[in-house]
Amino acid sequence: MLYPELFRSLEKLRWSMDKDIPWDRFDASLLSDEQALTIKMNAITEWSALPATEMFLRDNREDSDFSAFMSIWFYEEQKHSLVLQEYLRRFRPDMLPTEEELHAVRFEFDPAPPLETLMMHFCGEIRLTHWYQCASQWHTEPVIKFIYDTIAQDEARHGGCYRRFMERAIDKQGDTARLAFAKMGVLMASIRTSNALHPTNLHVNKKLYPKDRVQDRVPEPGWMEHWLNDQIRFDREWQEKVIARILQNLSLILKVKLDSVRDLSIYRKQLAADAA
Repeated sequence: MLYPELFRSLEKLRWSMDKDIPWDRFDASLLSDEQALTIKMNAITEWSALPATEMFLRDNREDSDFSAFMSIWFYEEQKHSLVLQEYLRRFRPDMLPTEEELHAVRFEFDPAPPLETLMMHFCGEIRLTHWYQCASQWHTEPVIKFIYDTIAQDEARHGGCYRRFMERAIDKQGDTARLAFAKMGVLMASIRTSNALHPTNLHVNKKLYPKDRVQDRVPEPGWMEHWLNDQIRFDREWQEKVIARILQNLSLILKVKLDSVRDLSIYRKQLAADAA
């Protein structure tokens, strides 16, 4: 089982919201209304780890090891929402999300193939790591810069944990897992725009369409594109970093040389042909 090992490793690196965040360094002159609003939207978006966890537990009922790991992932993701809320509670209480705004992003996700969902969230963690690193550079207020750097490190570690479960899946399911990972990898690494795929901006419930994405249910739908394009400016250079990290990890997981998304696409087609 991976859960005991992952628990111990993440426990050693766990930060305290009271002791490790430098709240006393806050500088009100360096926080704009525009910046405070993006913090609110990120706090609400992070809250969507709740329905994602419910999805994971439902779709992985036969996998107690992975389901146990969800206890760590869920705790740390909700903590990200909480530390952003705490920042607003202390310094911009007028921007603090309401319980209704948080609850709005809790809705049921349609069932999906567990392997493809695992790969999607692995890529999502890599993308989110870079989004938060970029956000930290955009912000000017020192406390929120520290917070974004801190949660970016958490997201990177979560990606590493998902990778361990991907490697375990290949050991157990072989080419079935390889094909699922390659398929989703091509999809997740091909998008070079600010609309790059992430679990929070994917359609996940046909019955609720067109309000079946997390980003459709925040107080200002469409804010993420504005945040990425016009505010933190997550440009082509940043996108290339995300794609390179995805390909680097897949090269190690799949044990094939992948220098480009085209290489991954060729590999996927070969796996599909072999399976047929």
